[in-house]
Amino acid sequence: MSAAKDEAENGRLDFESEEGDAGEKDLEEGENDQAEEDDVPPQRSGQLNGDEESENTAVNDNSLRHNGEKGGASARETQGSIQATRPELGRPSSADGSLSIPDDTPSIQFQGSIASSSPRKGLRLSSYGASPTPSLRPFDRRFQARVSPSPQDSPRALSPAFLNVHSRQSSLAHTLADNGETETPQAPWEVVRWTKLRKMTGQAFSEVGKRNFGRPTCIAIAASIALGTSKGIILVFDYNQNLKSIIGPGTKAVESGSVTSISISADHSTIAGGHASGSIFTWEVARPAKPFLHISPIDRSKTPDADGHALDVAILHIGFLGMRHTALTSADDKGMAFSHLASRGMGVVARTVKTVRILGRYQDKKSEALRQRKPSSVLAFSPLPLGNAEHVADSMGLVAMLTPYLLVIVSTTPIAQTQYKTPRPKEVAAHGAMSGALAWFPSVKLKAKDAVTSESSSRVKLVYCWSNILTVLEIVETEPSASSGKEETPTLQFRPRSRWKSEEAIVGIQWLGRSVMAVLTITQQLIIIEDPSMVVTDSSDLIQKHIYHADLFSPQLNNLVDQLEDEEVAAMHGVVADAFNMSFRAYKGRLFLLGYNEIAFGTLSNWADRLLALMEEGSFIGAIQLATAYYNGEANKVAVGLPEDDALRHQMVQEKLTEMITASLRYAFGQNKESQARRVDTEQLEELALACITACIGMDDNDFLFEDVYSWYQDHDLESVFLEKLESFIDDDEITVMPPALLKDLVGHYTARGLHSRLEEMICHLDSRTMDIDQITTLCKKNRLYDALLYVWNQALSDYTTILSELIGLAEREHDSQDLNLSDLASATKVFPYLSYVLTGRIYPTGKERPEDSATLAKAELYHFFFSGNSQEGRSNMQENPRSLKPGSTSSFPNLRRILNFDAPSFLSMLNEAFEDSFLNGPQDRMVDEIPGQLTEEQKFGLSVNRQWIVSILLEVMTPPAYESEDTVYLDMFIARNLPKFPQFILLPGHVLHRVLVGLCQYSSEDVADDCQLSVEYLLSMYQPPHLTLLIPLISKARFYRVLKTIYKTEKQYADLLKTCFEDYDNPDAIFQCISDCLRPRAGLTEKQVDEVRAVIVDHAYDLVATDVTKAASTIEDSAADLHSVMLATLSEDEAAQYRYLQVVLEPPTTKAEGLRPDVSHRNFVEQYVRLLCDYNRSHVSEYVGHLKTGDLRLEEVLPALEDSGVIDAAVVLLAREGKVKEGMDRLTDHLSTLESALLGLLDAANDSPDAANTVETGQDLIITVQKYARVGVWLCQRQTKAVQQNRPSLSRAKSIKTINDALSEDEELWLDLVDAVVAVTKNVTEVLERHARQASTDEEKLSQRTLAPTQLDPSKMITDLRIIVQETFTALLATTSAPHTKDAQRTDVSFLRILRAFLNRASLSSPSLSNLRAVLGAIFSAYSYEESLLSLANRLLDKDLFVHVTEADTLRRRGWRPLGQVCEACGKRVWGPGAGGYIWDAWLRNQEREETKLADHSGKQSTSSRSSSRDGHGKGKAVTRDREHSVVAESHDASDEQTVNEGDNGAVVIFSCRHLFHRACLMKMQDGEIIAADEERTTGRGGVDLVCPLCT
Repeated sequence: MSAAKDEAENGRLDFESEEGDAGEKDLEEGENDQAEEDDVPPQRSGQLNGDEESENTAVNDNSLRHNGEKGGASARETQGSIQATRPELGRPSSADGSLSIPDDTPSIQFQGSIASSSPRKGLRLSSYGASPTPSLRPFDRRFQARVSPSPQDSPRALSPAFLNVHSRQSSLAHTLADNGETETPQAPWEVVRWTKLRKMTGQAFSEVGKRNFGRPTCIAIAASIALGTSKGIILVFDYNQNLKSIIGPGTKAVESGSVTSISISADHSTIAGGHASGSIFTWEVARPAKPFLHISPIDRSKTPDADGHALDVAILHIGFLGMRHTALTSADDKGMAFSHLASRGMGVVARTVKTVRILGRYQDKKSEALRQRKPSSVLAFSPLPLGNAEHVADSMGLVAMLTPYLLVIVSTTPIAQTQYKTPRPKEVAAHGAMSGALAWFPSVKLKAKDAVTSESSSRVKLVYCWSNILTVLEIVETEPSASSGKEETPTLQFRPRSRWKSEEAIVGIQWLGRSVMAVLTITQQLIIIEDPSMVVTDSSDLIQKHIYHADLFSPQLNNLVDQLEDEEVAAMHGVVADAFNMSFRAYKGRLFLLGYNEIAFGTLSNWADRLLALMEEGSFIGAIQLATAYYNGEANKVAVGLPEDDALRHQMVQEKLTEMITASLRYAFGQNKESQARRVDTEQLEELALACITACIGMDDNDFLFEDVYSWYQDHDLESVFLEKLESFIDDDEITVMPPALLKDLVGHYTARGLHSRLEEMICHLDSRTMDIDQITTLCKKNRLYDALLYVWNQALSDYTTILSELIGLAEREHDSQDLNLSDLASATKVFPYLSYVLTGRIYPTGKERPEDSATLAKAELYHFFFSGNSQEGRSNMQENPRSLKPGSTSSFPNLRRILNFDAPSFLSMLNEAFEDSFLNGPQDRMVDEIPGQLTEEQKFGLSVNRQWIVSILLEVMTPPAYESEDTVYLDMFIARNLPKFPQFILLPGHVLHRVLVGLCQYSSEDVADDCQLSVEYLLSMYQPPHLTLLIPLISKARFYRVLKTIYKTEKQYADLLKTCFEDYDNPDAIFQCISDCLRPRAGLTEKQVDEVRAVIVDHAYDLVATDVTKAASTIEDSAADLHSVMLATLSEDEAAQYRYLQVVLEPPTTKAEGLRPDVSHRNFVEQYVRLLCDYNRSHVSEYVGHLKTGDLRLEEVLPALEDSGVIDAAVVLLAREGKVKEGMDRLTDHLSTLESALLGLLDAANDSPDAANTVETGQDLIITVQKYARVGVWLCQRQTKAVQQNRPSLSRAKSIKTINDALSEDEELWLDLVDAVVAVTKNVTEVLERHARQASTDEEKLSQRTLAPTQLDPSKMITDLRIIVQETFTALLATTSAPHTKDAQRTDVSFLRILRAFLNRASLSSPSLSNLRAVLGAIFSAYSYEESLLSLANRLLDKDLFVHVTEADTLRRRGWRPLGQVCEACGKRVWGPGAGGYIWDAWLRNQEREETKLADHSGKQSTSSRSSSRDGHGKGKAVTRDREHSVVAESHDASDEQTVNEGDNGAVVIFSCRHLFHRACLMKMQDGEIIAADEERTTGRGGVDLVCPLCT
């Protein structure tokens, strides 16, 4: 491989047969010939995702075991029950595990039931007595076998770990060590294999090459490789890397700047190059000395009307249209794109070029001044290339262009026309990198028709991307209409089909095939994506390739980055990505990269290369797994050259996969035999076996698996490894047929290791036709593998009763034996799931559906076995069983009796499931007619069995005394449950149904009580007893409350219905629902029935409130409010319950939620509720009392409770409401004194308190309480002051003014008491706090070291809080007693001063020295002064802001308006501008003369006033012009302001804010008489005219 690589690097680039492999050939021709389907199967969980860390270490691992696998060898435990590790996928399991899933642990399962069995009865293995729930529901369950259906998700790892999607960090390129060479070695299975073109690189990047030609700037690939350089020269190389041609030297091309874009024509004969100066040259490769065509740039300053690229604007993109050499398209970095079509030159006549603009706008300075244009550029550009299949779009010359805002597709033939455009998708991440890329894939022929479109050629596709969002667009030709002409331009539909989101911005994209895309991200990461599944197959890091890129777009698009705050571009990008389009190219499935120092090409490694690389690395297991994934279509097929067609892919892969398996086995076992130093361990051999088995199953080649693969393991005495790996495949039904010899080895292996349970499960999944029946039967009987034994006898011998009879016999023998064998009993219980499966048409124990004919015969045989009149089989057993026969009768239905004696409940539960099968609907005449003479008598009898027959037989057999009520009750439940379901198939007389109903009511065990009640409900749904009322005592004794409720409701016995609800403790909510239903207004009950229901409520009052006191209160409130007293009397000893009850009644939740007034309709309960509130919710008392009105409660009844509980605020509210304001204030001040004492006591004991934290918290709570009651006092005083002012008679002002010496009024006395109490508390507590502070600060050393702990009192904070309380009180006093400023009254603070004087007088009496009081009041009044300063400063700030806003508003108001046109909207004559007439100039001259005359006549002051008026006349608002004779008054009216502009022969001109223009005379004519009268009033000086735009009103 190294020699081939060197040849590619230094020699020929052979695109046709480089590898010589069929897969590679398909890959190479995939662009034009390969037929592929559109859908790629998604990766299966657990198959294509591996461990990245293991993957990285797998590169240099030469062992057989691939490190990427995840424990596929150990799919299941070697010991333990299979049932514990496999989820049940069959029918739901039953409530009783012993009946549905018997296993191999009977000692735990049957301990309780066997111990409870009576000696006289047969052994019953169901554990009904040990049921954890009160209801067994035996007829609601389904039986399950231990061997469950196979899970769908196998625990095996079916594919190697390296098939997962690569990331930048997990790329295999990073796992190889650098060997010092310039080439970075790549992992052999890397999806893209890169080769450096050394010869070409040496010529283009050498110092001589750079000096002569310049640095390469762009690359184009076709039949040759073209490089554009920075000196304007184009270098053309062939595939042998020989410099074929040098284009440009000695021509104008080298004077046009660097080559910025390059393109090769479809026939590879012509090359076009775009230069930095805006020039475009085309060259014939065979004649490089002279350009074939030269398109010069346009100097727009000289020829502004010409189309073409501007001078010195770089050509970023260029391309040929179709097969023509003279048709080009190009785009520059200013966002302009053009189509160029050159004419044919004839002799001396030069070629002419017709250029048409297809995108962008010319940069016009005048237009830019009027409207700011968004910056733009062409991020990506490509004309549609030609494919090998004709398509209608080929003749239209489609060009796709991507700008920062739009994708535009333009057709250039026959005329330029936009075919499709779409905006940037919203999914583009905001503030990411701005980038764009696109690529066409033309229409190509397919080997087979497309599976989706049924077309023989592929559709044209365009992939484009903005930033990190990639979209695939499909172009479809629409069918032309019948009326359209032949020459009509074809119509195309553009359908966005797929979208993919990358983690980072995309800067380049190329098609490697019809379904493979190569994506290059901004961090130079290469991602391979399959289309249309958009699955990432692989990724690789190309950062070491140093791909050439240039900053082509940021100079033009930086404004988009800088203006992110603009609303329109808020979702734009934060950076502009460099351009990579000139250096990232693809041709015929190869990728070409132009780097800063080299040129390289990469090929996709095909599937054979990857397998070979893995084999060479020694990872045989990984190679087999990968080949298996390729064969099954689970890995990425298209990217590695495999076809989508399964048959073709299987043919290609199967041969190599078989060879790899053989080579791997030979290598593994040969290595074990010859090389002890590198011995392959058992674990690796297990993984190899797993991989080989998986591969052979995928290829459906079991012969190779069992003959060749197994032989290798058998010859080296390792068959146990292979056999244990087969287990999971057998259990999953992937292997169902095995050779007898291999099956014998399998049985011997598992038997020798005691793994009987696992062996049994495998046998049940194998085809019985390949088994040795004698061997399997002997093995199963010996090891009690009855599941497998039943399976083999059923499938191989079609015998369904022999083993069944043996299992029943096991139970009978254990019954007769003194020694209890639980294993035999566990085996015997398998009869019930077995019967359930077979009688419902399933194979036991796998649960698969049995063929219809086989299932029918199996059911017939079993029904005959149990329900035929006599049977020789089992007769001897019947004679020994005392329960088998009635006294004096002969034996009948022996097998039925045997199984009923064994476990009647389980058998009836099984029958309940079998009854749902359609087999029992009637005689199976079809089977008799189809196979006449082939059916035995037993089968014919079984085919005639139906449900009626079975029920009749059961009623005949299960009768006392042979069967007691413990068993017959299950028969009664069985009949009651099935009779309503199959009324057309089961007919029973009334006395039988009556007996069934009585039997259900007389159950013997509480465990079946709920099941019996449910059965009674089923039975009564279709059976109506003639005397149902006579059965009520029996039903009531059985406590079937649901049945009783139904009966009472039907009979309209509502009182008994309510009694039953009280008796039914399991459904307490029914009590409240029943009361509501019975006592609602429209219930329809008679008065007697209502009284009976109310009597029941009274009798059960305690039960009602004991059930739920809140629901009881709500229900009684809604239905019988007069019974509240009865309920409360019942709760006389439970005050907490009374509180909850009254809370619901008086304060329902809806009232609290909606903020409504509480319900006080029950006034006799309000006082009781308030007293209870004092005990259970003190904080809510004040709120509740505050919503009450006068008279809602008696004060003397609740006041003691309020005072005892300390709810003084509520007491004050009530006293104030009763008019006892003075008494309320006294209680409030007393309580404040009490709080003061508490605070003082707390402070005195603070130093001695052991709980300092609790002391601090208590002190804070006390201060908060003082503040609360101070505010209550303020509320009381304010309320009283307001009431006094409202009730005070109106007096004259002289009489109403009070002096400072007058006596205090009642409301002023209240304020005085409050202030005195609050100040007293503050003063006294402050003294103590200050004393404590002084004592703590006497010692200077302690003061310097002291820090206040969080658990110590903070005197300064407490003093501040107390003074705030005093300040709030004085503030409220001042606000209430001070009168506001009015026109008729002067502000007076006499009331406040009188209260303050009285307060000081009272304080002087109690304390001759006011020093302590001065400190308190001084701090308060200092706070008032501080607040005044703040208000003054705030007013100044507001005044300043107001001035600024008014100035801005005035400036906006003075702006002028621009009229919509130049003519009057009324008369249509031109008002101004060209063509208006010379009278405007004459009028202006006359106006100027008048102005000069006025200026000469008036004084300076008048002139100044006139100029001011003139200035005002040009602004908005009301204004008068200087010349009243020829002036117009412009006013604001209805938001339509207008301006006077000038005057003329037609009168003054008026323009409104709506920009409509009128002659004033024309406007006045359009107004009505009211406006004319107003105008006359204006001329006389009495008013003005309101002018309104007639077009806008």
